[in-house]
Amino acid sequence: MKTEMKPILVVALGGNALLKRGEPLEAAIQRKNIDLAAETIAQLTQRWRVVLVHGNGPQVGLLALQNSAYTGVTPYPLDVLGAESQGMIGYMLQQSLKNRLPKCEVSVLLTQVAVDPADPALANPTKYIGPVYDQPQADVLAAEKGWCFKADGSYFRRVVPSPQPMRIVERDAIEALLQRGHLVICNGGGGVPVVEQADGFHGIEAVIDKDLSAALLARQLEAEALLILTDANAVYLNWGTPEQRPLTEATPQQLSGFTFDAGSMGPKIAACCRFVKTCNGIAGIGSLADGPVILAGERGTLIRNDPLQ
Repeated sequence: MKTEMKPILVVALGGNALLKRGEPLEAAIQRKNIDLAAETIAQLTQRWRVVLVHGNGPQVGLLALQNSAYTGVTPYPLDVLGAESQGMIGYMLQQSLKNRLPKCEVSVLLTQVAVDPADPALANPTKYIGPVYDQPQADVLAAEKGWCFKADGSYFRRVVPSPQPMRIVERDAIEALLQRGHLVICNGGGGVPVVEQADGFHGIEAVIDKDLSAALLARQLEAEALLILTDANAVYLNWGTPEQRPLTEATPQQLSGFTFDAGSMGPKIAACCRFVKTCNGIAGIGSLADGPVILAGERGTLIRNDPLQ
């Protein structure tokens, strides 16, 4: 039930915004980037009740490398590593945000997200995790660990299955915290992917796309806005060609006429368009630095149902 409070904004913060492409996966570097992200999120709380969803691609990939380095025990499964990354990143975000918003309650909620065990995506790894490698390094790791790699620009990264999020298990808890005015950090890394069986929930070897997870959460919360912050400053048409140009505003109908990279911008646009069409809200895609003004249409790409003038 809606209350006379600030409108709800779900923010999806990319894991690559917390550890930029090519940066060493150091805790000190991640803290520095998180402090920059917290400045943007803190500004957004002036107008919105913020629910923050973060990515975990570089971080969960690092945990997988560390996990496989010790052979004294069976490596922990990917869902457990995803839960670990929620705690690690959530703690850093919580501390940095609380330091900037001392009067605001900041809560981190370990979140499970149910997926369909028959989802065909489970047989088709597409989601990038971990650091970038050159091709010889990727070939060695593929042979040693049985991991799947795909090109990511001029580099290679490990890819894992990424099923569609179906249901947020802890939705009621998120809503309760929002009603009490908390800034909620949840669905970390898209949420821990689980399947529901006769005896309850069980984790699976996958990573959920955090943008699709954030859009699902925004729809379930009936949020007024969805904001996806990434390392691109806008949605571009003809990306990577001499004809590339940014889109400042668009409707879901207009965007449906274009094709975008399924491994990067495609899921972000699909997530925004479904939210806008379902909730009649507004959605924005852009860079972390432009976060406070994207939804005003001053930077990035704004997506809405209204015909553009």
